[in-house]
Amino acid sequence: MPDQFLYQQSIVNVDYSSQSLEKMEYEDCIFKNCDFSNCSLNGSRFIDTKFVDCNLSNARILEVSFQDVTFSNCKMLGLHFDQSKPFGFSVLFNNCQLNHSVFYQVNVGQSAFNDCQLQGVDFTEANLKGVSLKNSDLLNAIFDNTNLEKADLSHSINYSINPEVNKIKGAKFSLPEVIGLLDKYDIQIE
Repeated sequence: MPDQFLYQQSIVNVDYSSQSLEKMEYEDCIFKNCDFSNCSLNGSRFIDTKFVDCNLSNARILEVSFQDVTFSNCKMLGLHFDQSKPFGFSVLFNNCQLNHSVFYQVNVGQSAFNDCQLQGVDFTEANLKGVSLKNSDLLNAIFDNTNLEKADLSHSINYSINPEVNKIKGAKFSLPEVIGLLDKYDIQIE
């Protein structure tokens, strides 16, 4: 657990890419236009924190706690959320690039992915029950034994989901993209 605490602070235009973010608890903070690419966030705790216009690509997030964290307009390529702390995991992604990130076996809980690029994201064995994935690009996203019950994929595109190996009861899809549920059958639809 972090030894230090930062409360209600705004951190703007800081480049952490050549260093590690100090391991501490950040509560009700705002990070705006910060560069965390390739940075170690390991062991930090973020509570009610916002990241706006930040680059977190390839950041290391081992044992990081994300509780009620919002990411807006962030670049977050290749993040391993499967290595973060599962307790209280709750994130909101708005207009973010999460390509090639990993949510393997993550209970995404009350989280949402709205207007996001989720290309090549691994959702294998993740619990996305009731999660919003609205207006997102899911090209080559991996859904294998994923719980998508009551998930909202309305107006999302490029997904390929096998209903035989994923739970989709009560999920919301839009036409014509819903044909992504038939990809497994390699059929022609006119």
